Amino acid sequence: MMTQMSAALVWFAGLIGWYIIRYPFARRAKKIRVSKSLFDWRESSILAVALLGLLVIPAAYALIGFPARLDRPFIPAVAWLGLAPLCAALWLFRRSHVDLGRNWSISLEIREQHALVKTGVYRFIRHPMYTSFFLLGLAQMLLLSNWLADASGLIGAGVFYALRVRREESLMLECFGNDYRRYMGHTKQLIPWIY
Repeated sequence: MMTQMSAALVWFAGLIGWYIIRYPFARRAKKIRVSKSLFDWRESSILAVALLGLLVIPAAYALIGFPARLDRPFIPAVAWLGLAPLCAALWLFRRSHVDLGRNWSISLEIREQHALVKTGVYRFIRHPMYTSFFLLGLAQMLLLSNWLADASGLIGAGVFYALRVRREESLMLECFGNDYRRYMGHTKQLIPWIY
């Protein structure tokens, strides 16, 4: 039986899974020299908005019930549906990290001996991590029963994507030129064969 408490625990388990996936890659990334970085106040602000929407606001709701006046009725069947996008988000998040390997970074950075990755999930979409964030936001919306906590994940992921993807693609074009332009020509940004 899915209860409001168990749905919140599933959401927390998803966040713990997200951290477990990211941690070894973040540690490894610190050991590889960066040749170009676009980490600045703008990048920091964009990351903060994503963190606010996908972690801070829903955690405040799950832990202390704030803001209770924006609660919506809890529907167990809807919460059960949240498991699918949560599992898909975690799988895609891990797969994109594995496929990027030593080329991964938390920010917009080019590593020494950086390679353009076009294999694995990157054969189909250029930005699978953004897709995983949207899936995580969708799972959050289905698992938690509060209008603010529900919306904040998709809004955080949307702002993150909207304000960052052009800059990221410009960096890739600058570094990989026509190779990246050709890659853009036969892949979609977020959803294979669609968008």
